[in-house]
Amino acid sequence: MARQLLPVPQPLAVFDQFITPHPQTLVLKEGFMDSFDIKNVNGQPIFRVEGKILTAHGRKSFFDMQGNHLFDLIKELLHYHATFACETPGDKRKVLKVKSKFALLGSKARATFTNSRTGQPVTLAMDGNWFDTTAEIKDATTGVIVARIDRKLMNMGEAFLGKQTYHLTIAPGVDMTLIVAMAIALDEKNNEGQGGWCGVM
Repeated sequence: MARQLLPVPQPLAVFDQFITPHPQTLVLKEGFMDSFDIKNVNGQPIFRVEGKILTAHGRKSFFDMQGNHLFDLIKELLHYHATFACETPGDKRKVLKVKSKFALLGSKARATFTNSRTGQPVTLAMDGNWFDTTAEIKDATTGVIVARIDRKLMNMGEAFLGKQTYHLTIAPGVDMTLIVAMAIALDEKNNEGQGGWCGVM
């Protein structure tokens, strides 16, 4: 069993209300029409993500369980490396950007956002292993691990339908929406048919 993550030195957030006060594990399961259900390990729903696969940008809408529309994940065009942005539904403000980086071994990505607690820019660095079964997300400045993403092996039914299940382990003090958005951005890039998370980066 993976060791629990320690609290981060200072909170990292876009949405303060979704900062987890304790170590949190979320199960992110891909469903019908490229949508996702996000629950905790006890089966309690935390977020839902509605896919819109027919849109030009493959837009995905994130909601909390009270039905509040938090943001949309869209793929930005005209970038050399695959780039995704989280955009608020009203003013179209970009609150998070996830950009892939080329890597020979494993997978790499960088996520940037403005920390709601400090007003300062933050970069999170994601590095996946050779077999792309796990990835660690660190604060690029401090090197502190803020989350882990584990891609679970699919059963035959899931493999046939091309569905994925991810377990997200999140450190205390981290906004859960940040990690969920990064995991779904990785899944989106994987769906482009470039061979797993190595293709993501």
